[in-house]
Amino acid sequence: MPRVATVDARFQSYNIEMVEVTGGRFWRPYAAADVQTPAKADRFAARAPIDLHDVRLRRLAAALAPAYLRVSGTWANSTFFADTDTPPSAPPAGFKGVLTRQQWRDVIDFSRTVDAPIVTSFAISAGTRDANGRWTSQQARQLLAFTRSIGGHLAATEFMNEPDLPAIGGAPRGYDAAAYGRDFATFHAFMKSAAPDVTILGPGTAGTGADAAALFAAAAPGVDAISYHHYGALSARCAGDRTPEAALSDEWLSRTGKTLAFYKALRDRLAPGKPIWLTETGETACGGNRWAATFTDTFRYLDQLGRLARAGVRVVMHNTLAASDYGLLDEHTHLPRPNYWAALLWRRLMGTTVLDPGIAARPGFHVYAHCARDTPGGVALLVINNDRNKPSGLVLPVAAQRYTLASDNLAAGSVRLNRTTLALDASDQVPPLTGEATAAGTILFAPATITFLVVAKAGNADCP
Repeated sequence: MPRVATVDARFQSYNIEMVEVTGGRFWRPYAAADVQTPAKADRFAARAPIDLHDVRLRRLAAALAPAYLRVSGTWANSTFFADTDTPPSAPPAGFKGVLTRQQWRDVIDFSRTVDAPIVTSFAISAGTRDANGRWTSQQARQLLAFTRSIGGHLAATEFMNEPDLPAIGGAPRGYDAAAYGRDFATFHAFMKSAAPDVTILGPGTAGTGADAAALFAAAAPGVDAISYHHYGALSARCAGDRTPEAALSDEWLSRTGKTLAFYKALRDRLAPGKPIWLTETGETACGGNRWAATFTDTFRYLDQLGRLARAGVRVVMHNTLAASDYGLLDEHTHLPRPNYWAALLWRRLMGTTVLDPGIAARPGFHVYAHCARDTPGGVALLVINNDRNKPSGLVLPVAAQRYTLASDNLAAGSVRLNRTTLALDASDQVPPLTGEATAAGTILFAPATITFLVVAKAGNADCP
């Protein structure tokens, strides 16, 4: 199995939206008692600022380390940083939210504690603009200065969140690629002067049309790495029409690759050689569908990581860690959902060197390979049988440790690892994630299951 790519040590990362930090209206989680269709019901719910000192939240986030923590999102575009110990009771004109010094201190402390350096973006709404409507760096300068003053650091930043959605993102009326290009040039000059050690990402667009391409061209000369967002569809909150029956289909799982192909082609033409980061992704946009919180979505979650790693993407940032239905953790209890357990297995088993598994892809059966983490010469396989009805198999020449995720009900909010339901133990700790010894030979994979195989004695020379 030869090496085909290398991912960042913090490849698997996550978002905490700026509106979670400040408090505000975010995508309302579905409730069993909902009587209206989500598209007709109130899409949003008021939420208090997230408690970043919560012991369970910190413990579970730290278990995913090393990672990046992205604090951004649509609401970040219009958030005022109150650089004073007495923040205003309401946002100043031209802003819609307020980030206090204490809230940002908490972000920095959380970041340090869980080993997740901060990635962010800056406000770009009317309150940041001069009389000619051009962006000014005052707010960004204050946030950077305060961050440094308390010993914090930004790993990377985008100029703004999703410039191809200006109408909902707080940008001026008629904001286009030309206006973005002027603002980005100001931002770039500011960052190179004020914080030259911070990685500049861009454009951070969510689409695959002409607007996204034009914005990419405007940002490409000045970025250190390409960033983009991907959601395969809208959730039901935003009138999306996805169904759980299609959630394991090859067509659905392949959508992330099609979005990458769009940005990769632009990268190759306009910014050759620059790394690619997917800085926001999830089951669907607008908070995710109901099944984003279930094992149904775990096939997408892990297939996306395997697919993008093999294609050369350096970092993937899931949205969110603990908000709405697409959170890895329940936003109220911070208890793990199936995707969290999948993320934890990826973190513990899959290394940063990506290999060619040498197994031809076929409908309903996907295999990805990496060097096994902390196992010289070892190989880890991720085997996804996304066929709901047919078992599949492959032949291994040597013994392996097997870790199979399964559920009798794909719509369940729980998942089994090798027949044991995963849950925090009585001390609120993550239980041992133990593999099952598997002899060499033909290995069968039941329908709708996900399996990691760790072959410690593979003797792969690309896995030192």
